[in-house]
Amino acid sequence: MAQLQIYCDGGCRGNQADTNIGGWGAYLVFGSVTKKLYGGEANTTNNKMELTGAIEGLRAIKNKNVPTEVLVDSAYVLNGITSWIHGWMKKGWVNSKKEPVANKELWQELYAEKQKFADITFTKVKGHSTNEGNNMADFLANHAMDEVEAGVLSNARQVCILKD
Repeated sequence: MAQLQIYCDGGCRGNQADTNIGGWGAYLVFGSVTKKLYGGEANTTNNKMELTGAIEGLRAIKNKNVPTEVLVDSAYVLNGITSWIHGWMKKGWVNSKKEPVANKELWQELYAEKQKFADITFTKVKGHSTNEGNNMADFLANHAMDEVEAGVLSNARQVCILKD
């Protein structure tokens, strides 16, 4: 059976500043069929946008029985969803420093989406290199930030589709 690939990325111009612009992108590839999704918002964080890209990419898949690979360039997302989350859930959503887990609601959403799939893996790819899928996800996240800056987008959960 063919595998579906979801390339996800997120970014934030001015991350950590009082005012900033964030965007996420998800590039879905199944054989010769592709879909480009993006969204963004002001005053967010890079990590929130990385997580939102993965969540919205998974939500866009109708057939949850197709083998699916989620490709991320974020060690935060990869480690969080494949390793750290299990300890967080056991410990009542506190981290190793005994502090509340940052972005708890987004982690819970990502975990819930992941659980809907019969066969899903998460893979780390090198960002800003020769991976065409990751480069497209990065382009989509930057496109989203451009639209937030222009006043076209204002809500990260407003999922936009980029037509070829």
